[in-house]
Amino acid sequence: MKFSEQWLREWVSPQLGVQGLADQITMAGLEVDAIEPVAASFSGVVVAEVIAKQQHPDADKLSVCQVNDGGAEPVQVVCGAPNVAVGQKVPFARVGAVLPGDFKIKKAKLRGAESRGMICSASELGLAEETSAGILELPADAPAGEDFRHWMGLEDHTVEVDLTPNRGDCLSLKGLAREVGVLNRLALTPPANQPVAATHDETFPVRVEDAERCPRYIGRLIKGVDVTAATPLWMVERLRRSGIRSIDPVVDVTNYVMLELGQPLHAFDRANLHGAVVVRLAREGERLVLLDGQEITLDASTLVIADERGPLAIAGVMGGEDSGVGPATRDIFLESAFFSPLAVAGQARSYGLHTDASHRFERGVDPEATGEAVERATALLLEITGGEPGPLIEVASEAHLPGRREVTLRSARLEQALSKALPGDEVLDILTRLGMEVRTTAEGWQAGVPSWRFDIAIEEDLIEEVARIHGYNLLPVRRPSARLALRPDHEARTPLARLRRQMVARGYQEAVTYSFVAPELQQALLPEAVSPRLANPISSDLAVMRASLFPGLIRALEYNLNRQQTRVRLFETGLVFRGELDELEQTPMFGALVCGSRYPEGWAGGREKVDFFDLKGDLESLIAMGGEQGAWRFEPGEHPALHPGQSARILHRGEAVGWIGALHPGVKGELGLKAEVFLFEVRQDALAHGRLPAFTPLSRYPEVRRDLAFLLGDDRPVQALLDCVRQQAGQWLQELRLFDVYQGKGVPEGSKSVALGLTWQHPSRTLNDEEINQLVDAIVAESHQHLGAELRG
Repeated sequence: MKFSEQWLREWVSPQLGVQGLADQITMAGLEVDAIEPVAASFSGVVVAEVIAKQQHPDADKLSVCQVNDGGAEPVQVVCGAPNVAVGQKVPFARVGAVLPGDFKIKKAKLRGAESRGMICSASELGLAEETSAGILELPADAPAGEDFRHWMGLEDHTVEVDLTPNRGDCLSLKGLAREVGVLNRLALTPPANQPVAATHDETFPVRVEDAERCPRYIGRLIKGVDVTAATPLWMVERLRRSGIRSIDPVVDVTNYVMLELGQPLHAFDRANLHGAVVVRLAREGERLVLLDGQEITLDASTLVIADERGPLAIAGVMGGEDSGVGPATRDIFLESAFFSPLAVAGQARSYGLHTDASHRFERGVDPEATGEAVERATALLLEITGGEPGPLIEVASEAHLPGRREVTLRSARLEQALSKALPGDEVLDILTRLGMEVRTTAEGWQAGVPSWRFDIAIEEDLIEEVARIHGYNLLPVRRPSARLALRPDHEARTPLARLRRQMVARGYQEAVTYSFVAPELQQALLPEAVSPRLANPISSDLAVMRASLFPGLIRALEYNLNRQQTRVRLFETGLVFRGELDELEQTPMFGALVCGSRYPEGWAGGREKVDFFDLKGDLESLIAMGGEQGAWRFEPGEHPALHPGQSARILHRGEAVGWIGALHPGVKGELGLKAEVFLFEVRQDALAHGRLPAFTPLSRYPEVRRDLAFLLGDDRPVQALLDCVRQQAGQWLQELRLFDVYQGKGVPEGSKSVALGLTWQHPSRTLNDEEINQLVDAIVAESHQHLGAELRG
């Protein structure tokens, strides 16, 4: 909302400069974005009258004019403007004047004719952005010789206020003046606005078919208007200073009243109306050409103003081209209505529009100001365009108009919220100055909310009003205090931040993907997964909540591969969602994905591709941080998203907590991925679980090591052999290391050679060979009996 400082001061003028006024408005919750002069800097320009004009003898497009600038003698000036004429009042830059852009006026000769000054256009004075071909014509009563800048009131400022959506009542001079008046305890001096007496009895019929969306509609027929009349310069200037361009007197008046009172108006050409004006919902497939020339197809949920032939305008948004006022218009039907904010909200955006009218109607206009705006616009139109006004016709539904609201404010609650007790008389005064009807009660106050304040509905709204009018800067500053106990630090748990740092240290980058994914991708990866479907997704490929981290990581992989990133290592932490909304399970998970080469490109690095065991090693590095490696197991298993022969279920203390493996070939083919992709996903709570570190005294006795190589069937997992060995190795086994798995020459077909290193150490003595041999014999016998393993010679 832009407004002129001078215009505001006609309503209310506090003893503050423009910056002080802006600061006061900002502190009251109406943030001022900018303060700008209404005109560029210039000097030496006066009002002058063209008293003579002759054709330049040597130039067809130049005129030699004599102007009266208030001096003793007329001044000769050469002018190239096509609209200069005798009798005009014009802005005249005398010799020595300085125009915007530091342009100095000097005596000159143009094609041999002396010129002592310059008759100025609006753009040359910085009063218009577009370059104009003609001079600026001033009203006939402009006093010759008067300083133009002073006469035009250009020592003014445009103040731009950034209003929050709840303060639609301040989208007008009247609303802003009310606020300034309340803040400074000043009464308003609004312009006189008396009802206009009808001079004829003719009306135009109006029918409202949707009273819920349009509870009040007022119209007036004005006959015999002169649309070719010039809009007064003072009105053009006020519109310009408010950021609105002058168009014609009828449109200018409706815009002016909208800025002044906050009520949007619209004028129809009476000659283009047929039957009756009807306020109704659009019919499916109806079309309308708007004032901006855009043709739209109306939705059946759109409220329109129509006649017997079809739509004339989108209610509260924009009028139609066919019924708009034009140069040939002689009779107009002036409309002023109250539309429910919910009826207009979103309508403009649905057609790619945003207008001053929709901006106000969406936030709520004063339903009591509808008739006031018609009377004000009628008076201005009669003054500018002439005409004969008819009687007002009003269609209203009291049942659907906003009712009077009563809100209770308790003094105890006010003191608690403000941390300050305000005198009851001050609170009563503030609420009364805000236009409320206030009753004092035993607990506080009962306030009747004025019709223009749509944003006041509950007690907290009244507390805010009292606080901002009293002054936020006058409220005490208190720091919140609370008795906060230290949270226990679970030393046995590994923080998520440490797990993240570990992955980054191993060359991964963290990905943050959406919590919702494409239904097709999730179906391909997890065909049996059930997760909530979004009622209003931001796009069709983000329509369901993720049941796994895999879909998001795979999409991130595709994005990187499509941008020539051949080596990708990503990890992500976040919630996954399983089940319907009424039984939804939200589980924090930790996932990772690798693809491409094992090592970064370099002269010393190999070109091997990453494999299953690279990713498994990275996961085991996370497991090792908890110090509970023995509580974890990897078992072969089948997952719909993973390769049947390269996938494993992850167990923690016997409970399944995740999966690891290569991406399923079918999914790879469907996504068009050529490189091998390996993924894992594991529950965060399992990864974070660990054991407290405990000191074990170091033994000063020597270790004993035995290396054993077993022939084990291909169908037997190595983990089973490790479990068997660990069970039979006794309590003094310090380390069991798998250092070789071999298949090939010397190993029977269908078998593999598994080499293990076993290290024993006793804390208080040296273990002898007999004890070690007994343990080795037990390991060999048990491995053979349960797994069919043979000791390799």
